[in-house]
Parts: sequence; C-alpha cells; structure tokens
Amino acid sequence: MPGFEFWGAEEKKEVNDVLETGILMRYGFDGPRKGIWKSKELEDAICKTFGSKYAQLTSSGTAALTTAMAALGIGAGDEVILPAFTFVASFEAVLSVGAVPVLVDVDETLTLNPEAVKNAVTSKTKCVMPVHMCGSMADMDALLVICKEHDLILLEDACQSIGGTYKGKALGTIGHAGTYSFDFVKTITCAEGGVVMTNNEEVYTKCDGYTDHGHDHKGVDRGADLHPFIGYNYRISELHAAVGLAQIRKLNTFLEIQKRNHSHLKNILSQVPEVSFRKIPDPDGDSCTFLSWFLPTEEITHAVVNELKAQGILGGNFYWYDNNWHYIRKWDHLKNRVTLHAISDTQRSALNDLQTKDFSACDAVMSRCISTAISLLWSEEQIREKGEKIVGVVRKVLNEKVIPV
Repeated sequence: MPGFEFWGAEEKKEVNDVLETGILMRYGFDGPRKGIWKSKELEDAICKTFGSKYAQLTSSGTAALTTAMAALGIGAGDEVILPAFTFVASFEAVLSVGAVPVLVDVDETLTLNPEAVKNAVTSKTKCVMPVHMCGSMADMDALLVICKEHDLILLEDACQSIGGTYKGKALGTIGHAGTYSFDFVKTITCAEGGVVMTNNEEVYTKCDGYTDHGHDHKGVDRGADLHPFIGYNYRISELHAAVGLAQIRKLNTFLEIQKRNHSHLKNILSQVPEVSFRKIPDPDGDSCTFLSWFLPTEEITHAVVNELKAQGILGGNFYWYDNNWHYIRKWDHLKNRVTLHAISDTQRSALNDLQTKDFSACDAVMSRCISTAISLLWSEEQIREKGEKIVGVVRKVLNEKVIPV
C-alpha cells in the first residue's frame, strides 16, 4: 500500500539535489539554490498526473484541508457535513477554521451515505466533505446533485485515495477543491506533506498565500511581498517535496501492483459465501490500497478479529469499529469537547450533541467490516498464504457460530 515500501535510489537522488545546495526552504534564496525548486516541480507533476489546473503543497494533509476550507470561505458557524468514518484530521481541520463538523452515517461504500447527507442539510450548511476512505470513492454523482440543489461547496478529502478515479476523473479534482496527504503511510509519501488541488485560480491564489503567512509572492524577494490577508505557516520543505517528486513518478507502478495483489486476495476470500465486499461506485477507479470485506454479524466479526489476533495474523487487518483514530465510536475527546483552547458556543453545542446522536445505521456497517491493507511487496505465494489463513479463520468461526436467518 504505502510508497515507503518502494524507497530507493530515486528518492535519494532528489534529496541529494537539495542537500548539495543547502537550501531546504521552498521560497527565496534564488541564487544559492542553483535552480533547484523541488516544490514547484512536484506541484507541476501533481497537476499533470491528476488533471488539476492548480496545486498548492502543504506541510500535511491536515494543513491542506484547513487551507482549502479557508480559501473556500468556510469559517465560523458554518456547518460541514462529513462521514462518521474518517481520520481524525478531517474534523480537526473543520474545527480549526471555526466551523462545525456535522457527522453522518456511511453506507457499504464506507463513505458518505447520500440520504444521510440530504437529511443533514440545514440553513447553516456550507460544505459537503466526502472522505474517500481506504482507496475507494464516494458516490460523487449523488453528492454533486445535493450540492448543486442547495448551493453547497464540495470539498474532497482524498487523502487516502491517491490514484483513485471516478468516471475518469482523479479523486480530489471533482469538487471545488480536493486534498491529498503524503504522510508516511500514504500511496505516495513525502514523509510528511499534503496538497490542495483546484481548478479555480482565485482559490489557488488564496491557498498560495494562506500557507505562507499571507505572502502574495509577487515581490522580487520575500521582503518585497505584500500581505493581502492573514495566513499561517503550512509550508512544505524542499526535502519533503524532493521525496514526493521521486514517488509520484512511481505512482503507476504502485497502482498496477496494488490492483493485481488486491484482485488475487479478493479471489481467495470470495471462496467463503458468507464474506461480502465493499460497494464501490466506480470499480475501475478503486486505487486498491485496501480490500474491505464484511461478515454477516458483529458477533462473528468480533470473533474473527479475536481469532486473527490469537493466531498472530491480525497485522494488516483493520477493524475500524474498535479503532481509536477512524470512527466516531471511540472519539471521546471529540464528543467530550476536550480542547486546549476555548471553542465557540456553536461548536461546543454541536459536539455535545454527538454524545447522544444515533449512529446505529453506521454501526451496522462498521461493526461487520474488516479492511486488509494491500502490500506492494507481496509475492503471489505470500498472497495465497495470507488469504488462506484468513479464510481458515473465517471458516473456523462460522463453524462455531449460528448465523441468524
């Protein structure tokens, strides 16, 4: 799954280019850097690879989401609809701009349930933020219709789905803006980093300034820049961008291997009639970083997870329902409003409501789901061995449990 599995001479070469100049910052120092601009090169490569008109690198995927929301005018009191299954960075970014996260159910796509989105729209809703979890995508056609009907911003959190597509368009390039994360365990890694992609020049210009203390980058040097608005320091470094530049050139190889290994493993797990698989709105667009599969009941799924652990083969198989980082069920710090600084009364009230909000429909999906990370390094023999071990565990549990009719 992650690009760090294919770390090699290409990354070292790009990093050494930067080290030889000693200029690690992406802006300024034009002479000493000797024409080495890795961040600019990576932004150009992102645009060409994914079909976005503009790209602005950031220090992380979280910073990319925060930057995108600021550039799109999302702020104090605005409601942002997002799924209850995501990474914590999604709601962290919403809170950081003063907005209100409105968490709603996912369906068996493991992404936003369009009906839940419709039911959550209020007069305060400003944005719908699908999170393309585990390499696959939300039902973008349905979400685009909802956003058009209610004049809402569509911001794609595509941090976990680099290389995925929907009807021929790269995930992250379909809405008003989209983001990727390049952290250590993403399909492309910079070690740390992210990007905002957009086809809107005004949004891009705001992102460009917002990530660098509001600099307009129009002066002959940094000291001559003006500051048309307040910004923050969300810059990426040249070292991080250098790693990403080498990685993006390998993306097609990553995707080809992922899809092959995903297909092999799915074929093995398909031997068990009681195993079903994630619904994918556009199967051809799945980046295949994970194989997500379902068992008939929560009880059976718990038993399978426990047996995988007992046999020492749980690693790489994720049970998100009990995961502290990815599902509403374990986000006590969010529901209890545990922050180091004061939040607005509107935010406080909305988070308080999460303590009693009914997520039973979401629980019914997530409690039965296991996601298996797809490694780029597996041999066919390793895939077969892994798949057969998982099948053996599932069959053992099914023989011990009664499935409700």
